Amino acid sequence: MSYDVFGVGNAIMDMQVQCDDAFLEAMGIEKGIMTLVDEMRQQQILDALAEHDVHYCSGGSAANTIVGVADMGGTAAYACKTGTDGFGNQYLQEMRDLGITIEVPQMEGQTGTCVVLITPDAQRTMLTNLGISSALDKNDIIDTEIAKAKYVYVEGYLFAGESTKAAALQAIELAKKNGVKVALTVSDPFLIDICRDQFQELIEGPVDLLFCNEIEAAALTGMDDPIDCAHEIHKHCENVALTLGKKGSIIMHQGEAFPVEGFEADAIDTTGAGDMYAAGVLYGITNGLSWQKAGHLGSHAAALVVAQLGARLPGAFSKETIGQLLK
Repeated sequence: MSYDVFGVGNAIMDMQVQCDDAFLEAMGIEKGIMTLVDEMRQQQILDALAEHDVHYCSGGSAANTIVGVADMGGTAAYACKTGTDGFGNQYLQEMRDLGITIEVPQMEGQTGTCVVLITPDAQRTMLTNLGISSALDKNDIIDTEIAKAKYVYVEGYLFAGESTKAAALQAIELAKKNGVKVALTVSDPFLIDICRDQFQELIEGPVDLLFCNEIEAAALTGMDDPIDCAHEIHKHCENVALTLGKKGSIIMHQGEAFPVEGFEADAIDTTGAGDMYAAGVLYGITNGLSWQKAGHLGSHAAALVVAQLGARLPGAFSKETIGQLLK
């Protein structure tokens, strides 16, 4: 079996809870970013929200994208590390039920978890305990599986740990060896502070497609205007997909800038918006769409996701649905 996209990233069970800004302030939580925490801190937050409903869903940045590709009708595989606990079993079952291939064996320990706090303005604030996910290493990346893919998609969060960074670099190296394209998502602005040189080297080298948002692009280039940022990154990277929130995105391809409009949405939860945008782009370019139409698909998918709780499309995308969207 061949894959449109082979993803490499964290395996995180998301626990999504709605709260207000006052709760974040009272608990000393910085809004709108991802913070690494231990299990005790997560439990403290959940205990304080005991009367609120918790929505559980298999997640992780790259995992959300891979699920999106599968939901759109694409073929996909994912390399991640799960524990032998209940969350790990649930995670693997959810992914495999979607037809996603996962060959990495489970490991004794706690599967990664993330408390996702969603405020009324649809912003998500993430408190992540990586658990056994941080044990993913280069030996978990299988040469023959990478070779089956059109694109390898690597999440930037992996570069925060030595073992997971080695896995990411191994995937990139094997992709290049096998003539497979490489896509990288920056994942979070904080990573640029600690991984700037590494990211720059990858962008100027093996990365064929970079996903980033306007904040990350500004941090990478030192420029303010998103269009200037996109052109600057494109000097070093063959393809760039720079998201602008509800304003849409900019796709850079073969020296041209393609503006992609955003779709109107009554946003409830922005969790996974960028991940689903990446899914649309990756599905599109591996299934015969132009770069601009792939961006268009990504924007529509992101709009559908933010209008609900959780980072999953509301029902599988059929070929007919995609065709109608892109007329």
